[in-house]
Amino acid sequence: MRRSLAIALLLFFGTIQSLFAEHIKGGEMFYEYLGPGSDPNFLQYRVTLKLYIDCNANSSGQLDTEIKLTVFDKGNIGQVRGSPFTASYSNDVFLRFDPSSNPCINNPPSDVCYRVRSFSAVIFLPISTNGYIIAYQRCCRINNIVNLQAPSNSVGATYTCEIPGTNVLPDAYKNSSPRFLPNDATAICRGSNFTLSFAAVEPDGTDSIAYMFCNGYSGASSTSPNPSSASPPPYASLNYQGAYNGNAPLGGQVRINSKTGIISGIAPSTIGQYVITVCAYEYRQGRLINIHRKDVHVKVSDCIPLKALLDPNYAFCDDFLVTFKNEQVNPAGSVYTWDFGDGSPPETTSDLEGRLQHQYQSAGSYTVKLKVVLAGQCEDEAVTVANVYPGFFPAFKVQGTCVLLPIQFIDQTTATYGRAAKWTWDFGDETTDADVSSVQNPGWKYNTPGSKTVSLTVESDKGCIATITNIADVRDKPPIDLPFKDTLICSIDTLPLIANGNGIFSWSPLYNILYENTSRPLVWPKRTTTYSVSLNENGCVNTADVRVRVVDFVTLDAGVDSTICLTDTVQLNPQSDGLKFEWTSNNPSYFDNPNVKQPWVRPSSTTIYHVVAHIGKCLAEDDVKLTTIPYPIARAGADTLICYEDTASIHASMVGYRFFWSPISTLSDPDNLNTLAWPRRTTSYVLSVYDTLGCPKPGRDTIVVRVKNEIVAFAGRDTSIVVGQPLQLNGSGSDFYEWQPPLYLNRNDVQNPVALLNDHFSYQLRAYTVEGCYDLDTINIKVFKTAPDIFVPNAFRPGSGRNNVLRPIPVGIARLDYFCVFNRWGQMVYQSYSTEAGWDGTIGGKQQDAGTYVWMARGTDYTGRLITRKGTAVLLR
Repeated sequence: MRRSLAIALLLFFGTIQSLFAEHIKGGEMFYEYLGPGSDPNFLQYRVTLKLYIDCNANSSGQLDTEIKLTVFDKGNIGQVRGSPFTASYSNDVFLRFDPSSNPCINNPPSDVCYRVRSFSAVIFLPISTNGYIIAYQRCCRINNIVNLQAPSNSVGATYTCEIPGTNVLPDAYKNSSPRFLPNDATAICRGSNFTLSFAAVEPDGTDSIAYMFCNGYSGASSTSPNPSSASPPPYASLNYQGAYNGNAPLGGQVRINSKTGIISGIAPSTIGQYVITVCAYEYRQGRLINIHRKDVHVKVSDCIPLKALLDPNYAFCDDFLVTFKNEQVNPAGSVYTWDFGDGSPPETTSDLEGRLQHQYQSAGSYTVKLKVVLAGQCEDEAVTVANVYPGFFPAFKVQGTCVLLPIQFIDQTTATYGRAAKWTWDFGDETTDADVSSVQNPGWKYNTPGSKTVSLTVESDKGCIATITNIADVRDKPPIDLPFKDTLICSIDTLPLIANGNGIFSWSPLYNILYENTSRPLVWPKRTTTYSVSLNENGCVNTADVRVRVVDFVTLDAGVDSTICLTDTVQLNPQSDGLKFEWTSNNPSYFDNPNVKQPWVRPSSTTIYHVVAHIGKCLAEDDVKLTTIPYPIARAGADTLICYEDTASIHASMVGYRFFWSPISTLSDPDNLNTLAWPRRTTSYVLSVYDTLGCPKPGRDTIVVRVKNEIVAFAGRDTSIVVGQPLQLNGSGSDFYEWQPPLYLNRNDVQNPVALLNDHFSYQLRAYTVEGCYDLDTINIKVFKTAPDIFVPNAFRPGSGRNNVLRPIPVGIARLDYFCVFNRWGQMVYQSYSTEAGWDGTIGGKQQDAGTYVWMARGTDYTGRLITRKGTAVLLR
């Protein structure tokens, strides 16, 4: 009974999975007008749905034998009586891209395939004023669609067609909708130019069609993947993601020709499936009578097409040495031949982009031809014009700053050949979109102050074009730049005041001032005075102040005499209101800069430093003395090396009156100059010594105790061999090795000697370094007088003191390839590749039933021969 229930559940879930299967890859619904029915008030239409699905779809849940077409009145969106109508399966067509069909594509895709299943029904509808919408819904689309939000395999599709009513035109209902030509299985290579036709035929022959990208529709769901009736319109758009949308399903570099339906451009760089929906707008007598749509999933593949691709015109405005290249990467092995149009011989290259440099001798416009050939059987050509007119230098300047007045922009572009002939200005005014101009020297009045980024795109009459930017600093007042706003002079001095800006300057008060209507007046006040400057820019006025402090003498104190340690660098710190300083010393010594107020010095002996401080013509002088005392002497001793967990002897000395060590945690006696150190890793011990001679800092010295890494000798795991079988030992742990005793070994001073034994034996391995650091390990070898084999006990009891796991016992086996245990239903319950591990009678921590289990084992002996064994073992509880 339990097994029957499990099978039923398995079948049930398999059915659900088939319904949810990801298989929808596009679709189109169209209709054909068949004339009036037996009742002249009813019209007869044949409605066809072409459903694109995955070529691997093969389950009953994916291959419907009939579908339901739901018809809605466009006026009240009500479902038409008798709807939904059943459309029966009519045929099945596979559309595949043949990788061998185009030898000019490198790495062509092999998985571009659509299975197009057609369903058709003849339906009768009464003549309607509003017309009809026919809809079909199905879930789900394929997974990982690049231009849709994830997960795309939970999204369905809605496919519709529209029958126009008499409110559009009296005979609009006598219409057969357009139908798109099948041209979907094509190679679209990432980052490359491509074309894809979405052209449609118009069966009536009198209507016109315009093409446009549009939103695809979602519909149905994973919980109701195949509804018996479609939901009423309007229908929700697909959820596009990132830079993609219904109008740009392949990004901003792909367009559709509204007249031809040809999609072209540069494919996106991300590999994968994309949804494209195209709407065909059907016009009759200038009136839109129908919008017909089709969506399909196209794949962008990691392929490379052969293409000679050049822009129509190139402008080379920097140099006569110009660089040409193909505008896309072609398959490896492509050969490019360039004709530069100046009478020079053609040049050939196999560069991946066809890149070549060419030196023109004179300026001019040249017709350049490119021919690209692959393997002698694929070729393409392109022609372009190269305008070679070097010496084009775009520039402009900004005049004015006030937000209340127009700011003038002056073009300063120069050209060696030709002249600037076209200008496009963007004034960067964030308050309007009309801040543009095409005149050479425009003006613009901004609405708000701030820093505006102005751009100029200028083009010469020789085809040179460039874009530059500049900043317009727009303010509510004209800016005044004062290098200093507060200064100091001596009462006997004359000082120039400085102001920078555009406009007319005037200064006040008129106290001891000359040239007061310029930007550089001279002043000689006898008391502290604040001078104000006014800047007038075409009626826009700003003011600023400069304070001139007046003194009769210079104050100066060079500082207190002090003692420093010899070889130290210190900073002198005088107290003074001086503006200029000059330092000298009685002994030659280091100055970082003798003309600053606080220089850094390093006296080589006791030194007197003399300073002169100036304020204009006034000055003062003073001295400061630095006495130097040598550092105390510390000698920590020579660096040393010890083995891991060994001890180093330190013997230090000093000239001073006290000392201390750092760190002290691994010293036996940190209060002694002669001590022991036992660091676990390389450690630097610092000895600091103080004296009472006047140097306030300690003398320091360092001893480094380097510690060799810990040696962990490993002679190998204990093993078993057969008599007469050579055993290669493999030791590890250090640089040098010694095996003891040396009996039965070809050598005992190498890492991997070979032993030939006749009885049980043990070896001790000594792994050591050149410094004498070492570690020991032992390997025990059992010698069996039998052939190489793998033994496994015939019973085990988990949880017991002995024989509590089932493990293999290899004899004469160099490597265990596997050890597997199976239960009576053939399920593997344990697998291992180690002789150390074994099965403890559980799976995932759950104890298994007592009984007989089958084991299999395979190993490789020391001669390379495979040994395979199998048998049974009883698990006891």
